[in-house]
Amino acid sequence: MSSSVLCFGELLLRLGAPSQQLLLQTPSLDVHVGGAEANVGVALACLGHDVAMAGVVADNALGSAALGELRRHGVDTRHVRRSAGRMGLYFMTAGAGLRPGEVVYDRAESAFAAAPADSYEWPTLLRGAQWLHLSGISPALGPQAAQATLAAARAACDMGIKVSFDGNFRPRLWERWGGDAQAILRDLFACAHIVFADHRDIGVVLGGEFSQGDAQARVDAAAAMAFAAFPQLQYMACTQRTTHNASRHALGAMLLGRDGTRALASVRELDGIVDRIGGGDAFAAGVLHGLMEGFDSATTIRFGLAAGCLKHSIPGDFCPVGVADVMALMDEETFDVRR
Repeated sequence: MSSSVLCFGELLLRLGAPSQQLLLQTPSLDVHVGGAEANVGVALACLGHDVAMAGVVADNALGSAALGELRRHGVDTRHVRRSAGRMGLYFMTAGAGLRPGEVVYDRAESAFAAAPADSYEWPTLLRGAQWLHLSGISPALGPQAAQATLAAARAACDMGIKVSFDGNFRPRLWERWGGDAQAILRDLFACAHIVFADHRDIGVVLGGEFSQGDAQARVDAAAAMAFAAFPQLQYMACTQRTTHNASRHALGAMLLGRDGTRALASVRELDGIVDRIGGGDAFAAGVLHGLMEGFDSATTIRFGLAAGCLKHSIPGDFCPVGVADVMALMDEETFDVRR
């Protein structure tokens, strides 16, 4: 039972140092297309859902290449406009061992960030959609992008479309233009059916700190506060990550419901990580797939965590795996070659 999803956000080009080299250690860069919302869209399309992307790209060869990569993975790009301006970029140095990864953004005044908020016809763009996926990165890019994201969320609410919102708090982006992150994010949370957030995100949006003794207790307390503050909110999901070094992490996950359900996915050890960028987006897509397919909470969070774990083994921002791949990781403990 596929669902129709609209994702709104900025398409980025990622320029990465080859293998695990330092940036420009050699004069070549690997290029990938990404962006938080597009990453979720590609993952959902590969899981069998009808996905469309809305936004703006530069009206040049870079924008065309980014759109072509989305189409290659089954995402409808008819709602992405082309405009004069530049593509947002980011430069990636992968971590290795005791050296952490590093990201350098170059996305100020991109075609997406500069697009007027009133240039989107949301009732038209949302027609036929059952879900709208947004993240906290888009409103952090500037006043026009913030107003456009708010307008999208409010239009979806008015049309009875479920809103999925990933907190993705990026303080440096907010500080660059002096945006009121707390007020804007609070308005977006108020429209959401599900938020991908933990106690730190809730602290930003609602204020206060959570000092409970362990991470799960802090998430429990934050979820209770969020459900009390936002009557429309039905679910809150998050991962818990322990970083041993750049190449070895441990990852667990939680899904909490307004009805009191509390589902945990057992921690998995991720050894020999290839690329962690987009792991949270793959997790979000996996959880959304579970909700769309009517899985129970326990299966939904296990599916989401398995999708997020798989992304750590795949270069680039996207997680182009199918349902069978995710289910195999959920059900099998063997890592022999499949023949």
